[in-house]
Amino acid sequence: MNEQSLFTAALGLSAPWEVASVQFDQEQGRIDFKLKFRRGSKFSCAACGLESQPLHDTKPRTWRHLNFFQYEAYIHADVPRTKCTACGKVIQVPVAWASSGSGFTLLFEALVLTLCRVMPVNSVAQLLCVGADALWVILKRHVTQARRQEDFSKVRRVGIDETASRRGHNYITLVHDMDARRLIFGCSGRDQATIASFVKDLKAHQGDPLAINAACIDMSKAYIAGVSKPLPNADITFDPFHIIQLANQALEVVRRDEVKYEPILKKSRWIWLKDQSKWSVKQSRLFKSLPKARLLTARAWRLKQSLRELFQTAQSAAEAALLFDAWYSWARRCRLEPFKRLATTLLAHRQGILNGFDSGLSNGYVEGANSLIQAAKAKARGYRRSENMITIAYLLLGKLEHLPRSPFNTRCSV
Repeated sequence: MNEQSLFTAALGLSAPWEVASVQFDQEQGRIDFKLKFRRGSKFSCAACGLESQPLHDTKPRTWRHLNFFQYEAYIHADVPRTKCTACGKVIQVPVAWASSGSGFTLLFEALVLTLCRVMPVNSVAQLLCVGADALWVILKRHVTQARRQEDFSKVRRVGIDETASRRGHNYITLVHDMDARRLIFGCSGRDQATIASFVKDLKAHQGDPLAINAACIDMSKAYIAGVSKPLPNADITFDPFHIIQLANQALEVVRRDEVKYEPILKKSRWIWLKDQSKWSVKQSRLFKSLPKARLLTARAWRLKQSLRELFQTAQSAAEAALLFDAWYSWARRCRLEPFKRLATTLLAHRQGILNGFDSGLSNGYVEGANSLIQAAKAKARGYRRSENMITIAYLLLGKLEHLPRSPFNTRCSV
């Protein structure tokens, strides 16, 4: 096997394409492959598909390929254009090793997708000696193409939450399929319009808004209003995590007021806010040393713990209703204004709270997914555009089945 035949096989080329020549420049650190098609070859029209069309002319093109050992590799070819005898169009013939209009081979782009799952895009750009903007074009194109082929016809239960995209009040809304545990939609903002955008996207992927029977959200008025009309058959479930978060906020108000005249509460903040099972030995000792009988913060903590235990112990909506009503009565009589306001808020959302005990939904998975997105954002030191963050979110959490596979996936069956 000569050099040209070897590289033709290594590059995965098929007739009529083959390697014509190979040039290696050690000083510049690159290897260049010149491809050609066999004389007399005819091609199908890329517009109408008619076969055996005559050659019109050729256009020189270059693509960046996977590195050859430590050297950058480039593929060059004079790509033919056909003039169709049926539709009359002069159009370039697509090549098997690259997407139309791209300056990179498909294998190189697959490597980019693989690396960007675990590394910031800027770091990948430095590693591959490519501009970051070019990599973002690759990511967005492949994610968009992969999402276009997704089927949401089996989506029945969704989880909706927002996460910060940049400093200030900049958020993106993320919608997850709670059964498949995957991200199915993301867009900028966190208002009612984001739910309408999701419904439009759901329909575009064979999904049926009327088939959605449950939606797990926080107590955002925008999300409540957004779900009610576009998803009329969805029972709203309010996420327990956010309810306990509201209780923690009320408790912190009580503690901040009391610490002004109870100095023993200084440096005790995390005792009250953390789950008791996660206390350190030092925190447990400090808690035992406090005069809890007279502290308002301790009373507020017991109210929060009682609310937490409601979610941990109730086995049905009927049982939860009894426990909730008892908790509400206690909170209204506790003489702690933040908890009296919290009780009023939770009563207004009582049905959505109880729905969770039948649906079994919580945004625990969604919060975990948000933490992965925020970790990626932290490693990248933020994203300039919200759409960049959404692209990475799809790449990490979308479970997209139609993305190119890593070029380094093993062929071993073991």
